[in-house]
Amino acid sequence: MYKEKLKFIDLFCGIGGFRIAFEEACEENNVQSECVFSSDIDKYAQDSYEANFGERPAGDITQIDEKEIPDHDILFAGFPCQPFSIIGQMKGMDDTRGTLFFDIARIIKEKEPKAFILENVKQLVGHDGGKTLKVIVQALKDIGYHVQYSVLNALDYGLPQKRERVVIVGHREPIMFTFPNPEKPYKSLKEILEKKVEEKYFASEYIREKRKVKHKSSYYPSIWHENKSGNVCSYPYSCALRSGASHNYLLVNGERRLTPREMFRLQGFPDWYKIIVSDAQAKKQAGNAVPVNMIKAVVEKLLPYVATSLDQASVLREYDLQYNPS
Repeated sequence: MYKEKLKFIDLFCGIGGFRIAFEEACEENNVQSECVFSSDIDKYAQDSYEANFGERPAGDITQIDEKEIPDHDILFAGFPCQPFSIIGQMKGMDDTRGTLFFDIARIIKEKEPKAFILENVKQLVGHDGGKTLKVIVQALKDIGYHVQYSVLNALDYGLPQKRERVVIVGHREPIMFTFPNPEKPYKSLKEILEKKVEEKYFASEYIREKRKVKHKSSYYPSIWHENKSGNVCSYPYSCALRSGASHNYLLVNGERRLTPREMFRLQGFPDWYKIIVSDAQAKKQAGNAVPVNMIKAVVEKLLPYVATSLDQASVLREYDLQYNPS
């Protein structure tokens, strides 16, 4: 028997990384969750989302009336990093017009959820000399939210992938939210890599031998990183998966490409998740996804403040230990 139900919306939902993180965290805390709205403009992402969750996301967020979106407790959004045109004094939300962040802000302003979690690339922190993030934070404060942000790394939350992202958390009430501490160790590559891999993912014998002459790895298994100039390094984890063409090639033990399932595992997607698209689309989708484990760690810290049925005692104790050490 669930203690309560939390409703959420999933903007720029992609293939559902936020949704999986939230639903897992809720289930583990005996809280029922319900997605009441999702949106993504990419057809293939919509296909994957529908295949796995039984709901097809709405399309272009700029064409959606915020008043038509159902009420919800929490909002999730991983949005593109875009510059703002700032003329004169900072005007908060007005400065964001013409960007996709503006659409997030107008929905938050209209629907007033208890909280939100936004995700963006690490470069947002320094984008346009820090002005972009400053405008975002100010706009969210202007519509009535307490806002915190931090750069988190998926490698610190159980995933063998070095993927740094800025996470922005907002809440209507003043709470003692803190970002999750790093969790060590991360999952071994042995748990990620498939045992049987199709031949099409392997490089030719000539290429493999050529790479091995060029580089000797200290780790096994390992992910080799080969850049445009041909320099190779290897680690017992992957560098960040990327959605498009990249000169940073990822190679398992210097021999083959990652399979779609391995890329999804590196992002924390469970094996029940159906991959219904081509290899090229799967690479794009994995590269665009949020790291599930990292977002789940953030959700778990925020959940006691959003779900009224949960005991906040442990949160308060952690806060006291961190800020009022005896």
